[in-house]
Amino acid sequence: MTFALLAITLLIGVTLCYVAVCAASPFGNCRKCSGMGHALKTNRRGQLKRGKDCRRCHATGKRIRIGRWLYNRWARIYRAGTAD
Repeated sequence: MTFALLAITLLIGVTLCYVAVCAASPFGNCRKCSGMGHALKTNRRGQLKRGKDCRRCHATGKRIRIGRWLYNRWARIYRAGTAD
C-alpha cells in the first residue's frame, strides 16, 4: 500500500467520523466558556463566583459544530433553489 493511498484512506475515515459526530450531536461545548455559559471570577478573598454571561454562546454553553453549520447552509440553499 503506497503512502498516498494510506493518506487518502485515513482522510476519508476521519471525514466520515466527523460527519457521524455532526449527525449524532450537532451541538458541542462553547470553546470560550468551556460549556459553562459564563465566565468565572474571583473575589478579593479568592473565592470563585459567577462572572458575565458568555457572548459567543449567549449563556447556553453550546455552539453548533462547523460541519453541521455547513450542512444546514447547504440544505437551505438547496431547498430555496428547488422550490416550485
